[in-house]
Amino acid sequence: MVYVFLADGFETCEALACVDILRRAKIETQTVGVGNKKIISSQKIEVTADKTEDEISFLDDIEGIVLPGGMPGTLNLENSKVVNSFIDFTNEKKLLIAAICAAPSVLGKKGLLKDKKATCFPGFEEYLSGAEYTGSFVERDGNIITGKGMGVANDFALEIVAYLRGRELAESINKSIQSK
Repeated sequence: MVYVFLADGFETCEALACVDILRRAKIETQTVGVGNKKIISSQKIEVTADKTEDEISFLDDIEGIVLPGGMPGTLNLENSKVVNSFIDFTNEKKLLIAAICAAPSVLGKKGLLKDKKATCFPGFEEYLSGAEYTGSFVERDGNIITGKGMGVANDFALEIVAYLRGRELAESINKSIQSK
């Protein structure tokens, strides 16, 4: 199970492209509404999450979490006790932690990027405490995957698939969606 956390002000494409590609890979994926089941993206698109924060647990067969960026979505993720507890849990268990756009700042502020290669939306580098900022579109270092922004949402999601199920499946999906 991969949880994709949605908080009011999330970046639509970063979240939903990720959900789409993970489900194409047959990776059980659920969206989790932070604070509510109906979440409004930064583009004012209402999305109904599969579950709310109150409906998930560590007992699920969790493989990892995804934090989409967007503003104020990133700040709302950062302020969620449940999101923070899942970040801590997945980090402790060395499970997947993926964050894109502004969301890697949440990981940086928690000290999880220390001595790791990471990327983020330009202007958020200062929050990647101790990271080696690369400026790459997508960066994977250990169990942490970071992405630069909405324009690389598919590449970010495909890297998650490669991490969880292998490069061959990611390349097959990439070909099927007619990506570069």
